[in-house]
Amino acid sequence: MAKLCEICGKGPVLGNRVTTRGKAKYLGGVGTKVTGIARRKFKPNLQRVRVTEPNGTNRTVRVCTQCIRSGAITKRVRNAPFKLPAGSGSTQAAG
Repeated sequence: MAKLCEICGKGPVLGNRVTTRGKAKYLGGVGTKVTGIARRKFKPNLQRVRVTEPNGTNRTVRVCTQCIRSGAITKRVRNAPFKLPAGSGSTQAAG
């Protein structure tokens, strides 16, 4: 199974892990030096989420957290939200 977001297609990207030593100048040192550079992979934060599709069906998809937070998907509603009965008005005279 690919490490891809099913909504935006975000996948792993390659980068560097930079190892340094020394104390920063602004902290009173003589500066930091790079002692090693190793390749690494930045993986997307994928979550399994139950999603309601436009036709009303529910299915499980692997979605990155940015798509969840931005509202790109509509999560499945497990229970109907609470509704007040139609005849109960809360406008009472304070006495």
